[in-house]
Amino acid sequence: MIIMINGSFGVGKSTTAAALAERLPEAIIFDPELVGHFARYLTNGLRTGAEDTDDFQDIRMWPQLTIDTARQLVQCYGRPLIVPMTLANRSSFEHIRAGFAALAPVYHFCLVASLPTIQGRLQSRGDAPGSWPWRKAEQYGPRLNDPTFATHLDTEQHSVAEIVEQVLARLPSRAAL
Repeated sequence: MIIMINGSFGVGKSTTAAALAERLPEAIIFDPELVGHFARYLTNGLRTGAEDTDDFQDIRMWPQLTIDTARQLVQCYGRPLIVPMTLANRSSFEHIRAGFAALAPVYHFCLVASLPTIQGRLQSRGDAPGSWPWRKAEQYGPRLNDPTFATHLDTEQHSVAEIVEQVLARLPSRAAL
């Protein structure tokens, strides 16, 4: 099983993933951001055009490296994956989701909150107005409300514990895991 926890920067993906992992101790948290940093490092000086941006998700090899890393984790360790990641590009999202679905059943959740709430959370963690996460939250928030990214879970109206319960309620029973 692969549980994708999508949403804007500052919406609570990492916090939710950590709380979910406490309830699913057999699960592995796999953060594709680490794969992105690796891809950025490997392609430094090689990227041109659309790939040469401030976002590793624009690097052509990143989506497939993310899928391949998940494949290795599933094949080598045979445990559920919890994948917290902002995926607002529909093409990358669909490619990664389909790649994950070839490995295991996929459950996708997109955490949402209002922009002022997200900005408040970003500020509380030290990200100032105008910072990269701040700008990306402004850019990605409206995209992530699209039905493509459903199931939406409202982190503004629900606590982390309540969000985790909502996720768990949508997963197969533990006996089926």
